[in-house]
Parts: sequence; structure tokens; C-alpha cells
Amino acid sequence: MKQLVKTMAPRLQLEKAAWRWVESVKPEDIGQEHIELAYRISLPACKRGNCRRNCKGNPNCLVGIGEQTWLGEIDENAFHNIDDPNSERRDKNTFVGLTNLGATCYVNTFLQVWFHNLELRRSLYQCYNSRAQEHNTESDYEPQSICEHLQYLFALLQNSNRKYIDPSGLVKALGLDTGQQQDAQEFSKLFLSLLEDTLSKQKNPTLQNVIQQQFCGQFSYVTVCNECGRSSALPSRFYELELNIQGHKNLTECVTEFLKDEKLDGDNRYFCESCQSKQNATRRIRLHSLPPTLNLQLMRFVFDRQTGHKKKLNTYISFPEQLDMAPFFEVTKDQKCVYELSAVLIHRGISAYSGHYIAHVKDARTSDWYKFNDEEIERMEGKKLQLGTEEEIAETVKSQTRKPKCSKGYHCSRNAYMLVYKIQEEESLDPSKTIVQVPEFLQRLVDQDNHKFEEWCSEMSDMRKQSVDKGKAKHEEVKELYELLPARDGEPYEFIPLDWLKKWLDDSTATKKIDNLDFLCFHGKLHPDRVGDAKRVSQQAGQVLYERYGGGPRLDGSTLCQECVEQRCRVLRLKNQLNEDHKEVSNLVKRTVRNLCFKIS
Repeated sequence: MKQLVKTMAPRLQLEKAAWRWVESVKPEDIGQEHIELAYRISLPACKRGNCRRNCKGNPNCLVGIGEQTWLGEIDENAFHNIDDPNSERRDKNTFVGLTNLGATCYVNTFLQVWFHNLELRRSLYQCYNSRAQEHNTESDYEPQSICEHLQYLFALLQNSNRKYIDPSGLVKALGLDTGQQQDAQEFSKLFLSLLEDTLSKQKNPTLQNVIQQQFCGQFSYVTVCNECGRSSALPSRFYELELNIQGHKNLTECVTEFLKDEKLDGDNRYFCESCQSKQNATRRIRLHSLPPTLNLQLMRFVFDRQTGHKKKLNTYISFPEQLDMAPFFEVTKDQKCVYELSAVLIHRGISAYSGHYIAHVKDARTSDWYKFNDEEIERMEGKKLQLGTEEEIAETVKSQTRKPKCSKGYHCSRNAYMLVYKIQEEESLDPSKTIVQVPEFLQRLVDQDNHKFEEWCSEMSDMRKQSVDKGKAKHEEVKELYELLPARDGEPYEFIPLDWLKKWLDDSTATKKIDNLDFLCFHGKLHPDRVGDAKRVSQQAGQVLYERYGGGPRLDGSTLCQECVEQRCRVLRLKNQLNEDHKEVSNLVKRTVRNLCFKIS
């Protein structure tokens, strides 16, 4: 309220000053000088730097109405709200990001990891597509199945001109809820299973077992009866090793526990075929073979029996850049068992039901490490994986355990939930093996999308240029016209609405016609009560504004209304007289009361 009073006080003071002459001038004696006083024609104009804000009660104050934006040097970006379309363009020798559709960051991380598996990408491109063959010479083919969408998505990630692409086609085909974050590890299993089923139906025999050849390993559940010593083995296969991390400090401890002996006793005793009865036994997992791509799931999301919900374990785990699996199983002559780290999937956040997923992936061609964070991609310096900053960002609560020191060749994370290792090549990778050719039918789709993107860039650039050109023209117009606005003493002038002038200065592209209808009195002239909401400008400036923007009616010096001034004069004089009469009557009553009291006493 105090601020409102401070703001209105100068305007009220100007209002009183404009009509102070009515005390000594009768309505029939009003002259031109009194009319000009009422309309504040002769108030001194404010100079730039003297006013903190515009003096609304002074029609000659042209400071602080938006002119400061135009009178100095102006950045071209101020003339439009259209971003440079080239900022959406993929930089040379960089990868393509994926749009987060709401809660699909976990999908994006896996897609980037799978895309960088060159063998998987190459095999996926080779999948026979009958629908594509039917549209071999046409341009109306659109992906429909999950496999088709994945093919197209990988082709875009490889050859798109865009900085990032929209994976909504694949996400929709998978039937995923974009507003709800799913279990990332469960999604990985289901998707690989689905992809394996799709590839197994291919006519090309080399593609039928691609998923197994790349990701599938063999192990057995070996059970030994403590009574008779009989051993039985249940063969099984795996696509990832699920490693418990609770109570462990490094990856070796996690793998060791995964393979350790388990006692079967009590209610959990084993039925021995040889003994034909339940007996105490020992069970363990025995590894037989490992895949070229070894996925290690760090079980960060576990079921909490106390709460009945999943929780995230923020345990620090150390893992090597080079992993030797030889100590964990009997290695055959041709079995390769030395792996190199190729990807680390990170979950930011402390809850198992929320947070954000990103992926650190090693480029198979250059050995550079990249961080994939949906649309944003960052290349790590020095061809090294860097998780330090990531751990700091993810630190949302005070940890009870300090981050351990990592030896050279090791990394430590409390947020990694999946590690991907690739079998180490004995010799440097043949450059030809790193080249994955996009099939013609997919490249046509990519070319179509690139063409649409270039058209969009061209359209946005034209709109941006038009906006800039209009802004520059407006800039020159304002700089030139603002110098003409002040009305000099003795020269013709006009009144322009203050709100219109502000709009004219605020809008760099278009302004509506000048509308003065609300400023007219009953006599069709400028109402003296509205002069505080208008600005007096030179007639030359007014002429330019009306020629360019139109509108009206025009309010020049001839539209000062003498009848309204005379009427206001009568009202103010009557008010003053009533105030005087009220004071006189009040004093008379006070004197009478005092006299009566004196006589009574």
C-alpha cells in the first residue's frame, strides 16, 4: 500500500498543480493560458537519466517508456524468438542423441549401447524385410514392426543430419508408457528376448543365432549330495550375470559370491536320485563359456521386506577397465576370457522408482569415451572414462561411506547399475570391421528425413531473417523517430496514447492502429482527465506515426476542450466554496457551544 501511495503521489501533485489557478479565475474568465495549464502543456520535459520511471502525469515526459532498448547497440537475437536452426544440426564426427519422451531415459541408454555394438547393428541391418522389398522403388514405406522401427532408428543414429532424433516410433511399437519409468534391467532382458525371437525367424541362418552368439553364455547349476557324493548338473544359459553388490567393495567379490557354494539343508534339502530321499547338499554355479559381449547387472534395486518396496543400494563398487574372467572357470584352449570395458550405465538418484539414466559408451572405432544423456552427448577428454563428475551430480544425500580410492585402471561408482565388457581383440581391430553399411531401403528413409530437416532449417532461417530484417528496420525507425517525438514550445503538437507508444517500442515486428476513442470527452475532444495517460509529441512525429500505422481520431492542439475545462473549473470552485462554508459553519458551532457552556457554568 505504501508503494502504491509513493507511485501515485507525483501524479496527484501534478493533477493539483494543473488546476490550482481555479481559485482565482472564474469560468467565464478562462483563457487559452488556463486551458493549457489544465492540459499541462507547459510542464518541463524530463531528460534521460533524471527519471527512474516514466512520469505518467506529465505528458511531456518521454523517458522510460521502452526507448532504452532501441537507442543503443542491439543484439540480433532480440529481434526474434526463433533459435538458430543450425543448433539442431549434427556436428561433424559426432553421434546423434535421443529425445526423452517423458520417462524414457532408461530406453535411450540401452539403445545407445546396442547401437554401438557393431555386430548387432550389422546383423539387424541384414534382417530380411518383405515389406521393404515390396516398396523397393517407392517412397511410401513406413516401419511397423518392432524390428523395422529398430532398423530405422539405428539408420537415423548413423546417418541423420539431426543433432538428436525422436524414438517415439519404436517406443510406441513396444507399447511403453512414456510417463512411467520402467525397471531398466527387466526392460533389457525382455527386449533382447524379443529381438532374439525376431531374428530366429529369419531365413538367413547366420542371423538366427546372432543374439546368442553375441550375448549368451553357458553355465550349470551343479548339486552334490553330502551323503553319497552324487553330482548332478542342470545346464542353463544366461544373457547377463546378476551380481549382488550388498556388502562388497569390488567386482571380483561380486563375481566370487555369484559362484560360491550354497548349502541346501533343513527345509531346503535336495532330493537325491541315488539316495531316493532328501539329503543335505551343496550347490554352486559352474561357468562353461562366456559371450563376446558380457553384460554384468549390478543389483542396485532390491526388494526391502520391511517396506514391501524396492530400494536402491548406494554401495560403491570398484571395477576394472580390463577384466580377466579366467580365475572363475575352467578355460578351454580356444576360450578367450580377457575383456575390456565398453559401456557403463548410470542411474542418478536415490530412489528405485525415480531418477535419471545415462550411458557412458566407448566408440569401437576410435576408443573415445562418450556420455549419452538423452539429447546431449559429451566426448570425454583423453580417451578416458570419467565418472567423477557424474558421482558428484548424483550425490543427493550425505553418504555414510566415503568414496574409496581407485587404483590405476579401475573405476569406482555408487550409481553404475550395468557394466558391459567386450572380449579383448588380440590384434588391432581391422578398420573394415568397424564399417557398417546402411541398407538402401533404410538409407532412402534417412534421406527423406534429412530432406525434411533441411527444408525445416531453410524455413526457420527465412523466418529468422525476416524477423531480423523487420527488427533492424524498426530499430532504425525508432532511433530516427524518437528524436522527433519531443514537442517544442510554440510548435504544433499531437497527443498519442502512452500505452500505444509502449507497445510500439516493445513490439519489434507489428503494432496496431492508434486508437484515441477512449480519450474523447462528450464534446468529441481530448478529455482533460485522460491527458495523464497520453504523451504530447511533435506534429511531425505524429504525422509519421499515423501514416505508418493509421488510426485516430487525431488529437492536436485544437482538440483541447474549453467546455470541459470550464465545467471542471465550476466543480472545483464549488468544492472549494463548500469546504470554506463547512469550515465557517464548524467554527460557528464551536463558538456557540463554548458560549452555552460558559453561561451554564
